[in-house]
Formats: sequence, C-alpha cells, structure tokens
Amino acid sequence: MTTTQSPDLVLTERIGGVLLLTLNRPERLNAWNLDLEERYFALLDAAEADPEVRVVVVTGAGRGFCAGADMEELSQLGSVDPDTIARTRDRPRERPLAFRKPLIAAINGPAAGLGLVQALYCDLRFTTPEAKFTTAFVRRGLIAEYGIAWLLPRLVGQSRALDLLLSGRVVLGAEAAAMGLADRVLPPEELLPATLAYAADLAQNCSPNSMALIKRQVLEALESDLPTAIAVADDLMTESFRHPDAAEGVHSYLERRPPKFAPLAVEAG
Repeated sequence: MTTTQSPDLVLTERIGGVLLLTLNRPERLNAWNLDLEERYFALLDAAEADPEVRVVVVTGAGRGFCAGADMEELSQLGSVDPDTIARTRDRPRERPLAFRKPLIAAINGPAAGLGLVQALYCDLRFTTPEAKFTTAFVRRGLIAEYGIAWLLPRLVGQSRALDLLLSGRVVLGAEAAAMGLADRVLPPEELLPATLAYAADLAQNCSPNSMALIKRQVLEALESDLPTAIAVADDLMTESFRHPDAAEGVHSYLERRPPKFAPLAVEAG
C-alpha cells in the first residue's frame, strides 16, 4: 500500500500570516483517506516550520467539511492488515494535536466520524447553523476511534459525550455550539470570512511564542491538578518576562501601535 501527496487533495492559500487549507475531495464530501491525510499532515509540518505562517485555518471544499473515512476504502479493511496501514502512515493520526500554532476549523458542512475527530483536533471550531456533526462510529459497528473518547467528555461533559457516541445521532450547528462542540455559529456566507478575520487578528496582534506556550499549558493541565498547573505557570511566567515579546507587548501598547512579535522559533529535532 502506498500513498501519494497530490497537491490537489488539500488546497493552500496564504492570506498574510494565515494559511488556509481546504480539504479538496468535494465529490466525496472530502471523505478521509490516506492520501488526503498525508497531504494535510505534510502541510501542517511545513506550516509549523514556516516563520511567516502564524495561524492555520482548515475547511472543506464544496458542501462538506469531512464526511469521515472513505467508505469505499473502509470496505476493504477486512483484506488489509491494520499493522500495514499503520506503517504506511508517516505521522500519527492525532498529529494536529501537537501543532504548535493556532489551528481553527471552519466547518462548512458534514463533519462525521473521523472528520469530526479531525475537527476536534483543532483548537477552535466555527460553523454554520446547517452543518451536521455526528460521531457515526456506532452506526458502522465501530468504536470511539482516535481519542474521541478522551476529547469529547472534556469539551461537552460525560453524559453529552455518551449521548453523541452511543446514539451516533446528527447534531446541527446551533445545538453543537450550545453543548460546546462548536465555538461560534455563523451564516454560511460569513463563515470563512469571519474565521479568516479572527485568524488574522491572532496572526497580527498575538505573540506566536505566547500562543504556543498557552496551547501546551492547556493540554498539559487537562492531566494535572491545580497546584501543578499553577507551578508550571509560575515557571513559564518567569521565562516569559525574559522573552523579547514581553517588552514588545508592553511598548506597543504604550506607544499605541501594532506589536511586532517575532516568529515562533522552530523546535530542534
């Protein structure tokens, strides 16, 4: 089994410090397959290493965000060794969780199964009233895949997570926002412009170093207690005072000008 990284599978557009990624299999409602996965993850790797990219927005082409795993490929799983599939992937499927820059989903249509999981891997989710959310796994004879059993309860609470996982029912955008599954509901024609405007504000006015550290703090705090989280924050605060962004943040405020924060440093290794 081999994969190809066709540039057509995920379209790219740079808008200032924002990179827009568009999953591009509209004839399949952007159903997920290994080729799409490798292209998307490779673009995230490149965006993380690019000092000019400060925020990434991901959306879907056509009528959907991502309708889940490609069912035609899924039907062949019985004849394919799961270990072979795992070895074929260059990166773990939860790779977006380790992305150090803000990653925002503009959910323009169905986000189902693995497509919903990928949306949950993003930091924020903006959507439309008509967009459909469903875990779907139980209706395909599957389990709660790829960490969604960990993610969902932390977003919507245990009982709501079990409701969504056990029923596989469809939730529309307004209900998704009410339960914490989505962060903002916008008219379809405003979804992408509003998401890009939000992302542009982060790119222009927020410290890349601060955003990366805060993302790490939040994820680590999910698995720690309050005293540990406070101790970590105290250490990071001391470090942040020594970082050039702290001085720039204060000076730009006092001088009533936009800040000029340095790009996020590339991590070694």
